[in-house]
Amino acid sequence: MLWLVLTTGKCNLTCDYCGGSFPKEIVPWGVKYDINKLKVNIERDPNATVIFYGGEPLMNPKFIIQVMDNVRAKRWGIQTNGIAVRLLPEIYWRRMNVALLSIDGREEVTDKHRGKGVYKIVVKHASYLKKLGVETIARMAVTQDADIYEEVMHLLSLGVFDKVHWQLNVIWSERWDFERWAYSSYLPGIRRLVDYFMSEMRRGKIVKIVPFLGVISAHFFKRYRGVACGAGYDSVSISTDGRVLSCPIAVREKWAELGTLDSFKLLEEPLPKECRNCEFKDYCGGRCLYTIHERYWGEEGFKVVDDVTKEYLRIVLSRVDEIKELIKEGVIRLEDLRYDPTEDSTEVIP
Repeated sequence: MLWLVLTTGKCNLTCDYCGGSFPKEIVPWGVKYDINKLKVNIERDPNATVIFYGGEPLMNPKFIIQVMDNVRAKRWGIQTNGIAVRLLPEIYWRRMNVALLSIDGREEVTDKHRGKGVYKIVVKHASYLKKLGVETIARMAVTQDADIYEEVMHLLSLGVFDKVHWQLNVIWSERWDFERWAYSSYLPGIRRLVDYFMSEMRRGKIVKIVPFLGVISAHFFKRYRGVACGAGYDSVSISTDGRVLSCPIAVREKWAELGTLDSFKLLEEPLPKECRNCEFKDYCGGRCLYTIHERYWGEEGFKVVDDVTKEYLRIVLSRVDEIKELIKEGVIRLEDLRYDPTEDSTEVIP
């Protein structure tokens, strides 16, 4: 199972997607529970992946060190904005399996939303971590300023990221003209990216574009019982006050509380009822648990995002027959298509 462990509610950036730090009264800026309670829960799980989360998790490096020194886990990782990487000693980075670094694509796009100079720092630190043997994943937030094809191809071209995934900015902000952008820019860009993905596969190379690989893996291997990120059934988030949440961004919402480190219960039926008759439920699982519950853009906005998600899935799944042929011909191995997003804490469905 995936354990997203919040180290602090504090952040050292004020990206315009979310506005920066959580209020101290909602997500304390220091950990308020006994670490032994965390240890007991995680060590009951023989396949535990622990990903440090925030806020910006590197604003509390002492807690990261304390957990890594005292808790056994199968895999270690972090989701970070990539600015304060040097605050964690190298010895601990060398024990990390994966680091997800927030970067939105080209320099001008990243810096517009995250702050001037952020792009260069993140790329530098991604290179540093990769040299230490840490798998690096570009963690993109995609807005109307992004050309999805150009941003993803740029990040892949840098040679410092092993995988790329993205989330659409359709939760945090006020509603914008997402529908026009999606059909004029985003979905055409997805088609171009899939063409590139397949051209590389014909050469025997599987490019680690998570929103493609995760869907293809679900087709050939394990389908998703709920949202692909595992929220609430294959993944839990531990807030700094000891609450156990189904979703790491739902820090205020009562529906997300599964209990505390003293006692909590996973979701028995993680697939939202709205999705149970959907043709794409095994690949999507409801897209995003937070969006299903909150619906900031109302029912009409929710439907627009849902329609775009379905079209993206159609584009990816339209290549399954060709992929089967490539497997049959021995160009690629079926096993190389297996991907479990809970081992990386990635988003399969943007």
